Amino acid sequence: MFLGLRTVTLSAPDLTAAREWWTGALGFPPYFNEPFYVGFNVGGYELGLVPDQPPALSGDGPISYWGVSEIHAARQRLIDHGAVGVTDVTEVGDGIKVATVRDPFGNLVGLIENPHFKGTSN
Repeated sequence: MFLGLRTVTLSAPDLTAAREWWTGALGFPPYFNEPFYVGFNVGGYELGLVPDQPPALSGDGPISYWGVSEIHAARQRLIDHGAVGVTDVTEVGDGIKVATVRDPFGNLVGLIENPHFKGTSN
């Protein structure tokens, strides 16, 4: 039985640079920091950085969307930290907005502002 999103892992060939970038982009340090894995607790979900994982290429797999309260500001913050905009903020219906950026390490990062989603603590 699926309980919901728990962990998203991203490629981090330069783990130190990726850790520093995500610390700046998120505004807080990781809770787990080892040479083989760095983990951030982002609103109760895991963002993991893995040094030997290849980056997902556009179209080669799903995009994980991270919930944000203000998508324009969140997208701009990531771009200000060196991400590249892939898609602009787009309303997809019923007040839900999405956007994607590519982090400096080649990973696609989705952002979603969904006023209807209420997370659970399963």
